[in-house]
Amino acid sequence: MSRSKIRTLPALALAALLGGCAAMGERAPDLVALPAVAEFSKGKADGDFPSGWRPWTISRLKKPTEYSMVSLRGRNVVRAHAQGSASGLVHDVDVDPKIFQKLRWRWMVEALIPGADNTQAQSEDSPVRIVIAFSGDKNKWDFSDKLFATQMRMFAGFEMPYATLSYIWENKAGKGTLIESRHTGRSKMIVAESGRERLGQWWDESRNIYEDYKRAFGEEPGRIYAVAIMTDTDNTGATTQAYYGDIAFERIR
Repeated sequence: MSRSKIRTLPALALAALLGGCAAMGERAPDLVALPAVAEFSKGKADGDFPSGWRPWTISRLKKPTEYSMVSLRGRNVVRAHAQGSASGLVHDVDVDPKIFQKLRWRWMVEALIPGADNTQAQSEDSPVRIVIAFSGDKNKWDFSDKLFATQMRMFAGFEMPYATLSYIWENKAGKGTLIESRHTGRSKMIVAESGRERLGQWWDESRNIYEDYKRAFGEEPGRIYAVAIMTDTDNTGATTQAYYGDIAFERIR
């Protein structure tokens, strides 16, 4: 789909629907507290998600992915089960990526999604996604992005973030590949894992979100106001299951 056309939007296009909060003034780095992201490992199996995490509905027209707290290999984690569905869990934060440049998380994927290809609009599905929402000056958007944001507002009643950066597990594209959404230049994906080699195993991931943002958007990042997880198979109609562990923002040592 070109940016100027209107149609039912796929999950990745709607990844821009993360809710926001006002950016706080910057403080001296030594006085800035570690950003708080509630740890899934502190939750209870078959219980509620840790306080701070809430359901993220992509669209009323999309079947939601099922998320639940489970105990797996002695650790409490989130299980995502998608069946032609797309939704997520989101957590509000207030993070200066110039100070807390490192994003760290754990995930496990059981199987790839047949036919998924995030370089193509009609097959933008991933068994796991970590989505980061950034604030910024929306007056800098070009006409096509402003048009897309207007469509988003009309379609779902939400304001699109200034920019979103997602980390995904891809079928074909190699690790480190930067993929631009086919719907808006304000949403970019970076392939954190690819292929079958690491399926069925827990993996600790770490990315420099400050450098990744500059590479993706060619400018300094604004504050981060939300982090989300999303497992989606709405475009391929496939069934998949994956797991998410703790997510944290840290300083570069």
